[in-house]
Amino acid sequence: MRVAVVMPRGCSMSADKPNSMETVARTLAESSRWKGSLKIICDEGSNPVPHLDLMTVPADLGRKARTEAVARAIEAFDPEIIEYHQQLGPAEALARRCPHRIHVLHRHTRIKPPSNRIERLRYRHRLAAFDRLIFVSTAAEREFAADYPTLAERASVIFNPLDMADWHQPVGKRDRLIMFSGRAMADKGLDTFCGSLARVLDERQDWRGALLLADWDRHADWASPHIEALSRFGDRIEIHTSAEMELVRSVTRRAAIAVTPSRVAEALGLTALEAHAAGAALISSGRGGLAEASGDHALYCDPDDVAGMAEAMRSLVDQPQLRLRMTRAAQARVQKVYAPGLWSSRLDDLRDGLVDRTMTIGPGRPPSWHQVMTRMFAGPREPRVAS
Repeated sequence: MRVAVVMPRGCSMSADKPNSMETVARTLAESSRWKGSLKIICDEGSNPVPHLDLMTVPADLGRKARTEAVARAIEAFDPEIIEYHQQLGPAEALARRCPHRIHVLHRHTRIKPPSNRIERLRYRHRLAAFDRLIFVSTAAEREFAADYPTLAERASVIFNPLDMADWHQPVGKRDRLIMFSGRAMADKGLDTFCGSLARVLDERQDWRGALLLADWDRHADWASPHIEALSRFGDRIEIHTSAEMELVRSVTRRAAIAVTPSRVAEALGLTALEAHAAGAALISSGRGGLAEASGDHALYCDPDDVAGMAEAMRSLVDQPQLRLRMTRAAQARVQKVYAPGLWSSRLDDLRDGLVDRTMTIGPGRPPSWHQVMTRMFAGPREPRVAS
């Protein structure tokens, strides 16, 4: 079986600065029983991850030119299965022009619920180009099934695997450090974290804070006032903007407490899994896949409740034995439930089923203009299914 894994534009599978999608694709590929006949199509870059079979296209191509370059790479490799990571638009274009192959869309984030009937029809048609849709949590898959029930049978769940070797740190003695790692935006609950952290640091003079802020350039105008409000704590606060992954790992391994206060329904909550693996006790909003990622091994609070989040921080600050119990149980759960070999094997089983045509549905035919108009103005709204 030949499998082509198509990465989004901007992904080069670099060993120096891997993003989360590259890390997931690499981890799944390295443990796959089809590794010898699997190629990853990505942008050219420096220092690519060793031991992976890459087909590269020129970096910095425009969307149309890159799609053409990827199409040529697919034709040269001639795979039976093509798996597209994340980006729906280019993936659909490639799937439509290669109708006799098996096409899989691997989503790392939620598929946004449609806001109106026209958007529902448009997305339903675009998603029907794929034989299978992979989601990274049961929560994301159930939300999709509720929003697009006619496509629900195409959905499968493959958890993001986590290589414990990259994150593991023995639990026990830790820095008295409370950390946030994520994009510097309101959706991630940064403002609530800053307000809660300030209350706790005022009361617990021997504790410190760390903020690892991604996409800083895009969100600096909004985030800066919240960060500046912590300046009165001086060197008790670490601020790292656009931090590389190795620094994120380093801080997470020494932090006693990590907080994921996202306001949105996360598809999975990879940051939560990384905190568990690294041995930090976790406070979470539990939105979307975050609750699925942590189970019973986090403290949960409303991402808009500054006082409630501060109280959760105090509970963990003042109860080291509670932190120890939480981190040991969470670390063991991540090692078992999110093991790379487990999820690579399940993905390989899914590929086998697709090639055997036991799980293949095939792309839907484009609707006629008459069908579109009829559905838009006369057809009943799709009922939601229970999640």
